[in-house]
Amino acid sequence: MNVDIKSKKVESAKPVAPMAAASALREGRPAPLGATWDGLGVNFAIFSANATKVELCLFDETGQNEIERITLPEYTDEVWHGYLPEARPGTVYGYRVYGPYEPANGHRFNPNKLLLDPYAKQLVGKLEWNPALFGYVMETGDDTTFDERDSAPFMVKARVIDPAFTWHSQTRLQTPWDRTVFYEMHVKGFTKQHPGVREPLRGTYAGLASPAPLAYARSLGVTALELLPIQSFVDDSYLTEKGLTNYWGYNTLAFFSPDRRYAANPDFAFAEFKEMVARCHDERLEVILDVVYNHTPEGNEMGPTLSFKGIDNASYYRLAEDKRYYINDTGTGNTVNLSDGRVLQLVMDSLRYWAVEMRVDGFRFDLATILAREPHGFDEDGRFLDAIRQDPVLAGVKLIAEPWDCGPGGYQVGRFAPGWAEWNDRFRDTIRAFWQGEPGKIPEVAARITGSADLFDRRGRKPWASVNFLTAHDGFTLADVFAYDDKHNEANGEDNRDGHSHNLSHNYGVEGPTDDEAINAVRQRQIRNMLATLFLSRGTPMLLAGDELARTQQGNNNAYCQDNEISWLDWEGLEAWQLDLARFTQHLIAIRQALPLLHRGRFLTAHEDEELGVKDVAWLTPTGDEMTEEHWLDGNARCFGVLLDGRARETGIRVGSDATLLVVLNAHDDVVGFTLPPAVGGRDWVCLVDTNRQGLSDMPRLPVGHDYQVTGRSLLLFMLRPEGGARSGGTADRSFEHVADVLQRLDDLAGLPGLREAAQPATPQAASSGTRQSPGGPVAK
Repeated sequence: MNVDIKSKKVESAKPVAPMAAASALREGRPAPLGATWDGLGVNFAIFSANATKVELCLFDETGQNEIERITLPEYTDEVWHGYLPEARPGTVYGYRVYGPYEPANGHRFNPNKLLLDPYAKQLVGKLEWNPALFGYVMETGDDTTFDERDSAPFMVKARVIDPAFTWHSQTRLQTPWDRTVFYEMHVKGFTKQHPGVREPLRGTYAGLASPAPLAYARSLGVTALELLPIQSFVDDSYLTEKGLTNYWGYNTLAFFSPDRRYAANPDFAFAEFKEMVARCHDERLEVILDVVYNHTPEGNEMGPTLSFKGIDNASYYRLAEDKRYYINDTGTGNTVNLSDGRVLQLVMDSLRYWAVEMRVDGFRFDLATILAREPHGFDEDGRFLDAIRQDPVLAGVKLIAEPWDCGPGGYQVGRFAPGWAEWNDRFRDTIRAFWQGEPGKIPEVAARITGSADLFDRRGRKPWASVNFLTAHDGFTLADVFAYDDKHNEANGEDNRDGHSHNLSHNYGVEGPTDDEAINAVRQRQIRNMLATLFLSRGTPMLLAGDELARTQQGNNNAYCQDNEISWLDWEGLEAWQLDLARFTQHLIAIRQALPLLHRGRFLTAHEDEELGVKDVAWLTPTGDEMTEEHWLDGNARCFGVLLDGRARETGIRVGSDATLLVVLNAHDDVVGFTLPPAVGGRDWVCLVDTNRQGLSDMPRLPVGHDYQVTGRSLLLFMLRPEGGARSGGTADRSFEHVADVLQRLDDLAGLPGLREAAQPATPQAASSGTRQSPGGPVAK
């Protein structure tokens, strides 16, 4: 790191009005951990099993001048604690922790380094990279040396908060899993260029809480906003040296604090975040946080000392047999040690804080295999997963695992405990490969679109456990999957060496944008194919924000450091076909929600129910006949049908009575004739989706036996029209009429609220759902 050593140091300031005095110090309590305001004073408690002394350092309100150092007087159950009756919300503080500096034994205590409270709920200032932040003399490259420079001038500090907040609603949304549709987004990127958001609020929690963005998300049909990391994180030094930032935020330092950079008023970040959650809940949108408990920004033995490393390195991190070094199952330099009881408590306390105090509805765990890893390896009944399962709060929120890491045995898709959902990258890769025309993919496509029973049908888990996705923040956007053969990450400053090279993508003749109408037509149809496959498959769909608008990152498949137009959604430069694509996506989600057969909670078997004489699913050749083993093994086959019988059992005791559906997928590059098969209880087929059409389907009716000419690279959804008609009153008839009504209402809307407003200037917003706070407590609005 090329940083000059600065002569900046903390001067001994004489406070005009001290916030606390050592003479008033009391013993305090070892619980709860962190800085807790009780209405009369503040209790400070910090865990360290190996420290010999802990000093509480108090600063002025700017965090620039250290006012006082107070030795915490008590040590109980490996917790250092003290109580200051004169301290108040707004108090700025940090810690200096004493103990052995013995890297060979895993200890890296250095009281010259100001340390952030792991339970900090609001931060002050910004971390400034400087050699003084390192526990060793960084310039020597020798981590066994001891650095005596004070890091306080360059270190972010914690501020005591008053958590009081008036929620207008006390209930959690708890959208059923089988009705959930995730929408992965970046708080800043989603609103930074949105003209329907007032300029000062763009890119902030308050901006996301504005009427236009929420109206758009709600009208699109998604039910949960999955936010990329918003817990306070650090910009890596190597990025700041290049003028870049850690845009995605997978570098968390403070597990209880919403990051100030996303707050319209940074001093009110925690209150502004609560207001955002309240607004989302008003719109019936759940809030899911992407959380990073697997590593910290302190890196390996050559990394800085910011918090955990200086508080108790041997407890917080998994160390190698030679304790000077770190186990690096995350690929980031260190791995958080959840085998330690107090470290596990930190993570559990953090999750409960966000679920209870901040009212979020669930969590997506980055590199979740790390959290379930014990010293002997991944354990689906490990401490963390067991703790979550028995916790009365966390067992009731949505839990989503990214089920892989780069450690040994790190790929664990389908192996998490009951109650968890998991990102299913097998769905992504299989569906991409199929629509790109790879041979021999039909058997695996059949498994993926029916809930991936081969992975998840164990221990009573349900199809919703498979989170199906086509793209995510990491990788190409959906539009770029069909516009680029190769990654184009030059803007990242790593000579295009970063990012995946295996993208299962294709440009159809031209790399990047083109004016060739034929190429554009194929690309647009392929995007519709992918979206239709996603929303018509069993499992829980996740849509990357902007894919429904064909957002491009110009071929960058690793935009983690691009806090600019590469990553931000462009709301104003949309062409007509992109607006149509958004309506098409809205149409798909509405159909999914209206047809229970698409999200039933049972895995499909293709076996005949002897009691009912019904198969829940039948796999058809283009002739309308059931596939044989020969057909399954035909590597050249790229067109098949999926017949979903609405009479199949909904549960173990309830017989189904929904409308029967037929999905036809044709990955050939040419037309294939498909014979519409006969089905019990219906007189003809109604086409609900045809991805060959630029607009929405007009629901044409076609007789059984009709030879439908399926366009090359296209997908169709048919619904069986009941024999009795709408007046017969049967459930299948009502299902048919319900879908017709839903689609008619969408046609009447003629667009998406919020997308229309994107072209309108923003107006001042009404008061929020909650009570805004200052660092010292609530203030009037």
